[in-house]
Amino acid sequence: MTTWLKCPELKWLGLGAVLSALALPVQAQMTTTTASDIIVRSGPGQDYPEIGMATRGSPAMMDGCLQGSKWCRIDVNGMRGWVYAEYLTIRHNGSAVAVEEYRTQYEVPSVTYETTASVTPPAAVPGPGDILLGPVGAVEAVEPPETVISYIEEHPVRPVYVRNEVAIGATLPPEVVVQQVPDYDYDYVVVNDRPVLVDPGTRRIVHIYD
Repeated sequence: MTTWLKCPELKWLGLGAVLSALALPVQAQMTTTTASDIIVRSGPGQDYPEIGMATRGSPAMMDGCLQGSKWCRIDVNGMRGWVYAEYLTIRHNGSAVAVEEYRTQYEVPSVTYETTASVTPPAAVPGPGDILLGPVGAVEAVEPPETVISYIEEHPVRPVYVRNEVAIGATLPPEVVVQQVPDYDYDYVVVNDRPVLVDPGTRRIVHIYD
C-alpha cells in the first residue's frame, strides 16, 4: 500500500512560488502615435544614423524612454529605433497627449542604451548654413483654407533646411525669414521643401503641408 506523507512546508513553499511569479513586474510596451513625420534613428541622439522616416499618424509601440532624456525607443512602420518624446502622443482620457508631457505626471517605462567606443557616433559638426529648430510647444491645430496654399504656390520662396524634424509646435529661429499671407493670421515659409504656416507672435509652426 502506498503511503502519502503530508508536508505543510512544501505546500506553502509551492504556493509562495506561485505568488512570487504572479507578483513579478511586467514591463509592457505602450501604444503611441506619431504626431508628425519623424526621423527614426539608430540611437538616442541627433548624431546617430537615420533608419528611416515614420509618417505622421502612424501607430507605434514604445518600449520606454531614457531616464533624464527626451529620447524614446519605439517600433514603427517596420522600424525599431529612437525618436523624440515630443513627437509621440498617447491617448489619455480620450485625448491625445504628448509623451513628454504625459511622463511628467504618470509613469512611463525607462529603458537603457549601452554603447562602446567602437560604435560611438562622431560628434556633430554643424556645416555652413545649418539651422536647428527650437523646442516644440503646445499650439492649436490650424486648418487653413485652400486660398492660402494657392497663394503660397503662386508666391514661391527659397526653402530653408534644418537638421532636426519639422514638427507642429516647433519654433523657428530668428534667422529664418517668414512671408506674410494677405488677410490671414499666419505667415509662411518653406522648411525642408515643405510649406509650413507660422504664428508670427510665437514663431511656432502651426500647420505643415504634405
